[in-house]
Amino acid sequence: MRYILCLLTVISLTSCKSQKNMPEFAKNVVVAHRGAWKAQGLPENSIASLKHAIALQCAGSEFDVQMTSDDILVVNHDEAYEGMDIAETSYANLAVHKLSNGETLPTLREYILAGMDKNTSTRLVCEIKPAKTKERGQKIAEKTLLLVKELDAEDMTVYISFDYEILQKIEELNPNAHTQYLEANKSPEQIKTDGIDGADYHFKAFKKHPEWIESAKKIGITLNAWTVNDPDDMDWLLEEGFDFITTNEPELVLEKLKTR
Repeated sequence: MRYILCLLTVISLTSCKSQKNMPEFAKNVVVAHRGAWKAQGLPENSIASLKHAIALQCAGSEFDVQMTSDDILVVNHDEAYEGMDIAETSYANLAVHKLSNGETLPTLREYILAGMDKNTSTRLVCEIKPAKTKERGQKIAEKTLLLVKELDAEDMTVYISFDYEILQKIEELNPNAHTQYLEANKSPEQIKTDGIDGADYHFKAFKKHPEWIESAKKIGITLNAWTVNDPDDMDWLLEEGFDFITTNEPELVLEKLKTR
């Protein structure tokens, strides 16, 4: 009952807001993919990689959310961690195995709090991974939204997913949330109609459908591309005026921006 009441509170507090605003990012296009990990030799999705993205003043730092068997939200890309299926394993059993830098597998709560600490430039780009069932995916979305609200991190959080229904659930619960779709199988017009705010597609999808770039700009759909590590691809996206570039090489994109 308490869980249902919390969800109703989210709906009631957000339904009265008539205008949906995109959070203000730092004035660059760089989203560090799983944090700024590569150049520093840090574990992907670690708090250390998040902190380095913040130190670089990237516009965003992307991370991945999974849920354990005891309903703890954790930050990890794959469904498995150290050979254990996250959805079938308790957090206590997962946490025994440290990241390569000695960190404990971060819970989403710990990760968001770390991302809020002394950070005024880098937004948290939260990828909710598709779950084994629709019901589980919806539950993860709801729990994530409630946690973000509890920690007062709504203004600095962007939600992305390959699961369209997860994004629609987020929009249902909080129409002011900023959402971006990852699977390049819908036009900007379609996602606009469905209330999704951004097309965050693999960069090759935009090369295949260049008409999506102009149409997105015309109708106010955010343009983001992943995962862009080649300098020539970076140059092309910068020339095309993309809002964001998601990359494992944030330092390289930031360096390019200095000459533009």
